[in-house]
Amino acid sequence: MHDVILKGFKVSRLEFVNLHENGTKVQMGNKVSYNVKYNGNKVCIGELTVETADKEAPEKFGVKIVLSGIFEYNSEKEKELIHVATFKELYPICKSIVISTSANAGIPPIILPPFDIEGQNIYRFEKPQQ
Repeated sequence: MHDVILKGFKVSRLEFVNLHENGTKVQMGNKVSYNVKYNGNKVCIGELTVETADKEAPEKFGVKIVLSGIFEYNSEKEKELIHVATFKELYPICKSIVISTSANAGIPPIILPPFDIEGQNIYRFEKPQQ
């Protein structure tokens, strides 16, 4: 079995703001957050939030997307590995949606940069056993 299998995804939030004049040059900044919630049936839900906006005027130009994915996962694998694997499945989908949204808005497409999830600290917060 693969570590994870994407069963489906949905965009629960997509915001696009473009209040700049045509031809305005922008320097983009990015924020990424990711969380995975597990249930006992080898199913987990990953929620990816990506914000990319003009560093100087984020209220005038930016995109925010919240994307959730439902995954079947191999329960023999460590949760940190599942976390990384599910992120790697969702991030390209997120990039594609941002590119499509910006291109369809009549501006040059916004291309999110690669994101090294394996180079990030992953924190595990679990409920105490009752």
